[in-house]
Amino acid sequence: MFRQLPSGLKGTLMSLHYGVNTIFWTIPLLLIALLKLIMPWSPWRKLCTYLILGLADLWIRCNVFMIRLLNDFKITVQGEADLRPDDWYLIIANHQSWVDILAIQQIFRGKIPFLKFFLKQELIYIPFLGLAWWALDFPFMKRYSKSTLKKKPHLKGKDIETTKKACEKFKTQPISIVNFVEGTRYTEEKSQRQGKPYRNLLRPRSGGIGYVMTMLGEQIHYILNLTFHYPGNKLTYWEFVTGQITEINIQIKSIEVTDELRGNYIEDSAFRARFQTWLTEQWKEKDKLLDELKN
Repeated sequence: MFRQLPSGLKGTLMSLHYGVNTIFWTIPLLLIALLKLIMPWSPWRKLCTYLILGLADLWIRCNVFMIRLLNDFKITVQGEADLRPDDWYLIIANHQSWVDILAIQQIFRGKIPFLKFFLKQELIYIPFLGLAWWALDFPFMKRYSKSTLKKKPHLKGKDIETTKKACEKFKTQPISIVNFVEGTRYTEEKSQRQGKPYRNLLRPRSGGIGYVMTMLGEQIHYILNLTFHYPGNKLTYWEFVTGQITEINIQIKSIEVTDELRGNYIEDSAFRARFQTWLTEQWKEKDKLLDELKN
């Protein structure tokens, strides 16, 4: 019945739900996070973390319920992977839409540890959502342009320092780290500015995940390489909440982490070059796969 509502009304109801649901869950998340911050007793902090992740899971459940209630929507997943809730994972993916995040949460919820995203520093200022992400220990990355680094060389390496601090926290509990390695959502304009390195993708950045592998390489046994494709090229938030996006195709390539992918990305230039070459090859395959999916 609800799926037959006019698309504009569905979009309004979905957006209201996201807003109210975010505020509802952010308040207890923030309170527990503050209690965790002011009482650095290890057992207490572990309990707070457990409660925070439990609340976040309920938050996601509510969003998934609303999506299924209003829209005839499906996610097609292809590819096999060994998924365990008690292991560490690194997830890399091309980034086309904000909907990517909702889709990743839906397909992996309960199958692997809670997802942690590397976010742009500016996103912390989004009302309520920014505070919720902070409470959930999402790493916020601030990227500097080459001109800024030239004027202020002391800022060089700040993003790596942030990654290091985040990884230290992630060593104590199984976690799934998600990194959209292109750094931003794909648009044709951004691709042209980069010299169009790929037909369907932006150039991948290896620094963030390289440092993750440096810090957590012994714990991470699998890298999950996701390829997002939106049939019909409908992929905006409004197209999603109004029911115009009826399907997302996600290809999963599970990559076992061997010694070739473990090393010191920062200090070992030979390993850094090998890792960058490996990531470039992954992106070439992904670009070819997107061509096949589109055709």
